[in-house]
Amino acid sequence: MVTLKLQRVGKKHQAHFRLIVGEKRHKLVGRQTEYLGWYSPISDKMEFNKERVLHWLKVGAQKTDTVHNLLITAGIIEGKKIAVHKKSKKVVEATTPATPAPTA
Repeated sequence: MVTLKLQRVGKKHQAHFRLIVGEKRHKLVGRQTEYLGWYSPISDKMEFNKERVLHWLKVGAQKTDTVHNLLITAGIIEGKKIAVHKKSKKVVEATTPATPAPTA
């Protein structure tokens, strides 16, 4: 399965990411199918090749949740963002109703 995903590049503590197209199960080191743009979380800037991204999505390529959120931010696709972070256990426990103890 072909996937749009981020490949980390840059020095320690100076992360930059490339948006690439590659097989979902392949590792991120080495050659990838196509390079589609870049994202810098330090300066919060990004540049993507809109035509090629839409082409790969039209062909049936999947995208990771983070890439999905970045593409929405860049205005390439529309929709709701996906929560990528993990929910804390306290929040999950608070949302589930506790069963009351039976009174006899």
